[in-house]
This record gives sequence, structure tokens and C-alpha cells, in this order.
Amino acid sequence: MPGRRRADHEPGFVLHTYPYKETSLIVEAFTRRFGRVALLARGARRPRSAMRGVLLSFHPLRLTWSASAELGTLIGAEWAGWEGQAAALEGRGLMCGFYVNELVLRLLPRDDPHEALFDIYEQSLRRLAAGEPQAAVLRAFEKRLLTQLGYAPLLERDAGDEAIEADAVYVYEADRGPRRANGARAAGLVVHGRTLLDLARDDYENPETRDEARALMRALIGERLHGQVLHTRTVLEELNDF
Repeated sequence: MPGRRRADHEPGFVLHTYPYKETSLIVEAFTRRFGRVALLARGARRPRSAMRGVLLSFHPLRLTWSASAELGTLIGAEWAGWEGQAAALEGRGLMCGFYVNELVLRLLPRDDPHEALFDIYEQSLRRLAAGEPQAAVLRAFEKRLLTQLGYAPLLERDAGDEAIEADAVYVYEADRGPRRANGARAAGLVVHGRTLLDLARDDYENPETRDEARALMRALIGERLHGQVLHTRTVLEELNDF
């Protein structure tokens, strides 16, 4: 990171915090113009620190920091608030929020700006807080995350650039996309054409679509994780199907 940079009142969200020495925190934050950044919050764990009760996940913040290396120094953090009244995440919605945070932490490189993804992330938190169907919110976020990172799934055309047919059955190959299944016992991740088309338009009313879309997105994200385990996904699976 050449030179010194400073950001003032930058919109951001806390993804995760780590204790640092006796009184400080390292904050992993997702910001609108700078992407994912790592910041040292000196003294943030002290009882009287102004930042102690502010550096919380899922709350829109305005962050001010200075950096001349990969780890910046957090100078200030304040609540930003949302237009209207947004409910807090709770229960399984809270776990879904942690899952979204873990996806950003694992898949988005530091200092890689993604303003569109930041807006999608914020919208997803608001949808979860509003009590919208959690599986639909997660599938929509996963799809857009992959798209923003340059791994957009093929959903309306197959690997041969033919239009997807709703009544057809496909085998989805992560590096190529869907191809028509040949024979009754197709090897690989089998998905119906209707599922692909429903996923393209974020329509998750059909139970088969929900099941197949979950398996497909899990496989595509798994390709990008290169063997890393998503801890929040494991917890969600234990609580209930998501």
C-alpha cells in the first residue's frame, strides 16, 4: 500500500474483531469505498473507551482511520443509522448475518473496493432484520457475491451457450456451467432447468428450487474456498436447514 491514506467518516460495517494486547482490538471492517480493511482500535477494550460499545457487527457505522501499511489505525467510529427503523438481527437471522460476514471475510481480499457488493451486503442485513425468508436472502447474496468477484454462475445459458429449458435436467460443473444430463444416472451435481431459471430471477417459492439452489451455491462457493470450512454454515445446519 504506497504512501499514507486517510479515510474520514467512511460508511462501513464490522465483520469481526480480535483482541490485541491488553486493551486493544483488531477490527475487520467492510467499507464502501475501500472494501475489506483491517484496523487497529487502540484502547477499544477499556471500560471508558468511546468505541467500546460502537464496534458491533450489523450496525451501519462511519469510520475514520489512517493507514500506511496493511493494518491501519482506527481514529474514530460512530453510529450512522438507517433511514427508517431497522430491527436488530436475532435468533437464526443473527446466525445468517454471521454467515454473510464469514463469506465476505473468506472470499473478499483486503483493500479490494466493491461498492456494489457493499450495497448488496447492507440490503441483505436489512432484509434479514425485516424477517424476510432467510434462505432466499442468503441465496441472493451468495449469487451476487460470486458475480461481484468474477465467478458469476451460468443460470440462463448452458455450457454450450444454449438457452436453459425449464423441463430439462442438467449437470452443473463448477468450471464450465450446466450441461444437459445424458442418461438416467447423471454423474455430478444434478439440477433441474427450472431451478436455474428460478435462481436467475431470485424466485425461491418452489421447495425443489430451494433445495437444489442451496446445494448448487454451496458447491460453487466451496470451489472458491479451496477446502476452508465455513464455521457458521455448520452451526446453521445443526440448528435447521437453511
